[in-house]
Amino acid sequence: MQVTVEDVSSVKKILHIEVPEKIVIRELDNAYKSLKKTAKIKGFRPGKAPRSVLERLFKKDVHGDVSSKLLQDSFVEALKETELNIIGNPQIDPPQLEEKGPYKYDATVEVKPEIDDIDFKGLTLKKALYQVTDEEMEAQLKLLQKNLAQQKPVTEDRAVQKNDYVRIDYEGFVGGESFPETQKTVNFTMKIGAGAISKTLDKELMGMKPGEEREITVNFPEDHFNDKLANHEITFHVKLHEIREEILPEIDDEFAKNLGQYETLDDLKNAITNNLNEGYNKRVEQELSEQIFKGLIEKTEFELPESMVDYELNNIVDEIEKTLKYYNRSMEEQGLTKEMLAEKHRETAEKKVRRHLILGKIIDQEKMELSDQELEDGFAEMAQTVNQPVEAIKSYYQKNQDNLDFFKHTLLEKQAIKLIIKNSNIEEFEPELEKNSES
Repeated sequence: MQVTVEDVSSVKKILHIEVPEKIVIRELDNAYKSLKKTAKIKGFRPGKAPRSVLERLFKKDVHGDVSSKLLQDSFVEALKETELNIIGNPQIDPPQLEEKGPYKYDATVEVKPEIDDIDFKGLTLKKALYQVTDEEMEAQLKLLQKNLAQQKPVTEDRAVQKNDYVRIDYEGFVGGESFPETQKTVNFTMKIGAGAISKTLDKELMGMKPGEEREITVNFPEDHFNDKLANHEITFHVKLHEIREEILPEIDDEFAKNLGQYETLDDLKNAITNNLNEGYNKRVEQELSEQIFKGLIEKTEFELPESMVDYELNNIVDEIEKTLKYYNRSMEEQGLTKEMLAEKHRETAEKKVRRHLILGKIIDQEKMELSDQELEDGFAEMAQTVNQPVEAIKSYYQKNQDNLDFFKHTLLEKQAIKLIIKNSNIEEFEPELEKNSES
């Protein structure tokens, strides 16, 4: 067999493969001999049909089977001979098999880029020293306080005020006709000032008392969040049934106990602090990682195999589609197509491939290996992340070697990042406080 390699690029090759005529003839002979033993042909006893008859009846099928076998055998042999470690699927347009002459075909393949040793030591990284502020603690406590808030009917004789909750019946009309998007609704509860339907409606409800009815005309702007109401003048017939006010609990030890996990307010504050710090730690890891790869990508040039980029791109698009489905939305509703998403996120996919290849090179370069204990720790961390028993996680990965190998490599990538950070110059700084503005 003859094999020549044509270099299209550093990561793309064309294998020109030629299977000798004698092998083609041998495989055709073997195929017809096997067929002769099993073929049932009218007028001939089993095993007695001449080859000319078999060729007339089964030539297309035999040639298809033989060419498939020749392709498979010769391609595997070509990879061994050229020692190419291909990635992705080869592109082969197989020619028709002729009875005489060699069988020739081309296979376009991609290989991982050859990357020179990477000098990853001595990077300068800026590390933010995030700290939980009093303002953050107060904001978190207020959110929890809001979750434990109760609505109680207003017993005093007063009108609707801002931040009250009201229970109303309403129906909206356009040109005197009931409007489908604002059809008659009873016992609807809304907060005054939140703009659940319209800020104008909220404003006009203020001053009403239970039992009162009122007509309120609202002009919805073109950019209203509900496009079915946008650019319409709608007259609402409203009846107010009840005014409720929100009662917030005191933030004290009792408040902490009502959350079900804490004995004191200090216990709750410690838990909030730990949770925020965990988020900050992940943020720091992400920021350092971005700096690392920006620096390494700039000093490490290599071509990317399209198959690897396409693989990452398909994962990104699939994840977006799954997220939309989770929220009961479709790409069509959002005016999106897979082609649009692929174009938008191609650069992100390319960066991810470069990161994986750079880390893979450092893992090989430093001869990094995963110990049994490090693998066990990885299983435990994964179990905690997805809230599943460790044994269930181990069972999942041990059932599929490919998944296990991918998991191990992911853990090695994390170790490689830690190694880079360990060998970098870290400049710590205190970030400016982020100001939260109320809308």
